[in-house]
This record gives sequence, structure tokens and C-alpha cells, in this order.
Amino acid sequence: MNNSGLDLHCSMLLEEYWEKLPIFEQLRQVVMKKLSEIISESGIELNSMESRVKSEASLIGKLELKGHKYATLYDITDIFGARLITFYNEDVDRIASIAETIFDIDWPNSVDKRKTHQFSSFGYNSLHYICRIPQTLYHDPQYPELNEIRFELQMRTALQHVWSFIQHDIGYKTDIETPIEYHRSLSRLSGLLELADIEFSRISNEITNYRRRMQSLVDSGKLEEIPLNGDTFRSYLSKQPFQKLNRRIAAITKAELHPTTAMPYLGALFMLDMKTLADVERLIREESEDAYQLALYQLGSTDIDILADTVGLQSVCVVRILKRGGGQAGLKQLFETIYGPSSQSDVLADIVMKQASRLSFMNEKN
Repeated sequence: MNNSGLDLHCSMLLEEYWEKLPIFEQLRQVVMKKLSEIISESGIELNSMESRVKSEASLIGKLELKGHKYATLYDITDIFGARLITFYNEDVDRIASIAETIFDIDWPNSVDKRKTHQFSSFGYNSLHYICRIPQTLYHDPQYPELNEIRFELQMRTALQHVWSFIQHDIGYKTDIETPIEYHRSLSRLSGLLELADIEFSRISNEITNYRRRMQSLVDSGKLEEIPLNGDTFRSYLSKQPFQKLNRRIAAITKAELHPTTAMPYLGALFMLDMKTLADVERLIREESEDAYQLALYQLGSTDIDILADTVGLQSVCVVRILKRGGGQAGLKQLFETIYGPSSQSDVLADIVMKQASRLSFMNEKN
């Protein structure tokens, strides 16, 4: 143990640190477990969660600078520290609200550095809470100190975290005076990153609002107004528009429908010139009967007992391609759009083409 240079009081604090180190490690485990559980329940997506118990070297450095300020070891509020790094500014506030709910906050010693913003200080704009674990959250009668020790909880965005690391790495906050031209360059970059942080949040909020509007239009049935894209197609699928056709087809062999993502079919719908969800609705309405007849021919003499619940969607796509004269080449393109390029696409397209050639809708077309 290296405590050279420390006075008697600070040396005693260092001795106490080694005695209490297992308690701080246990505190870290409890806090991180509770945070992980509640953040997971909240649905907030984090960039990362970090925690550490201050090392001996770090503590000695702190004691050398201001050891006289601390009457006891527990007056040092950052021996254990946790950091939660979010993608968006608003999630910092959400996590802060969670922390206020589950921990006792030492408000006089907590600081929102975002409200003490200074030019070129972007990387230091995190929110710092000094916390305790209330007994209502966790209590171990064998270790009552766990409810007494204060710890630091930092909350910041990923860009703030990266910028803080870079500033630290290049020695921007050291005692060595940095030439003014470097201050100016760092300040310009700081402003750009802060603008990026704000814009990421703005764009994320606008996308969320857009998705809500599209979902509202889907719910109201105003499908002509809804462009076909990944978000709107996903919302549309939540209404199970192919369920009636799927059940008819499954009933042919009394098969069970197995849930399968239909998102790969989005490219197939674009291939069929679908522009809006109303176009997809018309596709179902116009082609369902012939799609059922095709499935009846394909499955009628089999004992298949499991079918993907995309069977209806695939069948209407096949029928529309054949009715438009796409032939075997069109079917091959369909299968490769859905499943990816494969030597089996030609084989499957040939089989389906021969099956469909016997059906009335093909004869009517010809």
C-alpha cells in the first residue's frame, strides 16, 4: 500500500478504504442489478452501463488534493460510481426520473451540468446524482452500511461521453496551458457535436410521431393515404390482413399455421408496383380466390400439417405475377426477392408454373 505524502488523517481514510472495500463492491453489485432490472422494464435502450469502485491510486490522488474536506470515508461520495450512457438527450431525463424514483437523492450535492453550460463544455454536460439505496429498495441486516453509503450516478449521451473521453485523452483539462488555436478548434467541434446531439433527438422524435400517425391511419382504415414502406407494412401486418386467406388454405389439410415474418415480402410488393397499403388491400381482395384455388391444387393431395403464415401472401403474389404475364421468370424473381438468390429458385418457379397452368385463371388469361 502506497500512502506516501499523505498526512495522518488521510492515511487513516486510506486504511478505512481497504477495510470497507468489500462493502463498496457489494454496493456496486446491488446498484447495477437494480438499475439493469428497471431500465430493462422501462424499454429504454442504452449505449452502455459502466461502474467502478475507485482504485487506491485514484483515491490517493483525491486525498492529496482535498483530503482535508472529508471527516470520514463516507464523505467521499464517488468511491463507487455508475454511469449510464444513452443515445438521446431525452433518455437522460427519463433515466434521471427513474433514479429519483428508486434512490434517495442527495440534492445539495447533485449537479445538472447541462444547466451550468459553458462554451466548449459539451463533453462535461452530464447529469450527476449523489444517491443512497433506500431500505424499501434493498436492505441486508448484516450490512446496514449499504443504505448509508452515498454513490455517484452519472447520466449522459453517447456523444457527450465520446467527447469527454477525447478531451481527457488529449490532455485538454491538464495543468499544461493549451495554445489558444487548439481551444478554438475544440470549441468549434464541441458546437458541432452538441448540434448533432440535438438533431439526433429531433429526428428520433419526428420518426416516432410519423409512426404514430401512420398507425393511426392504419387503425382508421384510411389506407389510400398511407405509403407502403417498412414501418407502414409492419403496422398493417399487425392487423393480420391475410388471416382469412391463411385459415382457408390451412383448412385444406387441417394444417397448423406457424408464425413467420412477412417483412421479406415487402420487396415483392414493390416488385408488383404496390405504392400504398390500399394497393395491398386490393391485391388481397382481387387475388384471394385464385390464390386459394392454387393452394388447393398444391396441397389437396398432401398431408402437410404445418404451414408458414405467409402462405396467403405468397399465393396472392404468385397469382398476380402470373396474371400479369410474368411467367416463370417473374416467379423466379419473386422467390429470389423473398428468399435470396438460389439455384432452387428456377426449380421452384418451374414447379409452380406447371401447377398454375392447370387452373382456370391461367386459361382465362390465355
